Amino acid sequence: MAQRSIPATMATQHPDNAGAPYWEKDGDGFVSTQEEIQECTSSFRDLGCQEFMWDWEGKYVDEAVVDKLFHTYYDYFRRHQLGRDVFLTFRIPNIWQEAGYSLARAMMAIHTAESFARDLKFHTPPLFEVILPMTKSAENIIHIQRTFSRLSTFTGKLFRDPCYFSYLRVLPLLERVEDLAAPRKLLDRYLMLHRREYRSKPEYLRLHIARSDPALNSGLVPAVVAGKIALSEYHRFGRDHGIRVFPAIGVGTLPFRGGLSPERIDDFLKEHSGIRTVYIQSAFRYDFPFPVVKRAIARLNRELPKTPVKLMTNAEVAEARRICRLFTPHYRRTVIAVAPIINQIANQVPARRERKLHVGLFGYSRSVGKQRLPRAIPFTAALYSLGVPPELIGTGRGLRELQKTGINLERHYRNFRNDIKFAGRYLNKENLAHLAAHHRGWRHVQEDVQYLEQYLGTELGPRNKSDRLHHHFASNVLFLWQEGLPVTNEIIQSGKLRRSLG
Repeated sequence: MAQRSIPATMATQHPDNAGAPYWEKDGDGFVSTQEEIQECTSSFRDLGCQEFMWDWEGKYVDEAVVDKLFHTYYDYFRRHQLGRDVFLTFRIPNIWQEAGYSLARAMMAIHTAESFARDLKFHTPPLFEVILPMTKSAENIIHIQRTFSRLSTFTGKLFRDPCYFSYLRVLPLLERVEDLAAPRKLLDRYLMLHRREYRSKPEYLRLHIARSDPALNSGLVPAVVAGKIALSEYHRFGRDHGIRVFPAIGVGTLPFRGGLSPERIDDFLKEHSGIRTVYIQSAFRYDFPFPVVKRAIARLNRELPKTPVKLMTNAEVAEARRICRLFTPHYRRTVIAVAPIINQIANQVPARRERKLHVGLFGYSRSVGKQRLPRAIPFTAALYSLGVPPELIGTGRGLRELQKTGINLERHYRNFRNDIKFAGRYLNKENLAHLAAHHRGWRHVQEDVQYLEQYLGTELGPRNKSDRLHHHFASNVLFLWQEGLPVTNEIIQSGKLRRSLG
């Protein structure tokens, strides 16, 4: 296992696609639980993704995934061994935020998959890593590992099936700006606990960086900058302790959720040098032409493992943390103020997966009260569909405050101009003016736009025919919503134009 290859591209089940998958027969864009087996295999076989995330967090899931993969696609997985050549990784539920029964089922699925692969004389274990979302402490990580070890020993005795696999690698996913900006305490404590539990240090660590929920909670700039701090601190931790570290990042295609699309590979590699695994979400795979997607994935597989590691100095980390502190309040105050409208539009964003009710990250932080928001994808979709991209919210005012300090944002966020110009193409100023006339929160967004235009030296708004058509759909969304009429079709059509639902 020490010489395993680290996947560069991880296809995920994030439901951000506006259009239908290339393999879908009915073409409705909704991926059912039953279709996810086909989706997984196609991501490996047809697109060249090296890993697939099987998501147990907040959604319904096929627990017999390995059995069905091996039975339905036996010849493929006989030639491409799961756990050696291609990888399936569960994102397990966080039992500190969600009921624990799903975790028990996920762990049993991992355990029984090992037995089944062994019986078929396939590579074992086929599954050996899990992603732990919303990781907040080292104790969270070690608890999952200890629980799996005990479960493996117990089930081996109970069912008289020798236990060949009892060590589960847990990949922590940090999702709050505060945690991403200061991950070292968690990592140092985890190393101590791991040595105490297993009498050794981990051979390697795949440490994950969230992008959607940090942006949802704190805004675009803090999400990007905190992620850069985490990337640097992950690598520094590995160097300090002689542990191989392979950072991963959970990015969508729109800038607010990460800005990785088949058309912006250069920008992504420039911004996130040192990342070793990227999420390839549904919009990336299904909202762009198939040949373009396949070439982009091949390029990421080829180039991502070679991007140089860049460590931030202590002074740079201090500057980056200050940026996060300056930008976050402007974003949060505005989003809390306009949340009721966002929620109403988000309720009409079409479902793309069979999700359960959302736990609601936004309510966890006392500093923003108990205001609930949708998940990041419908949140982003709602605002883009209204013609007010979330990248703009709080960003102009934060930038104006930052400039008084003399800190250069673009030293820490290299694609800032490109990202704002991209998002700005979908701004509908007429809609924003109408909303601002009725609510002060939207007037603050107008301030953001004015200052961003001054900073960039250009006006934000549509740039081409497709952008102008998007502007038209946004106008329709606002009008229909005010009339109490459905807007789902307009949300889908505008999503197809920007090549992502949210």
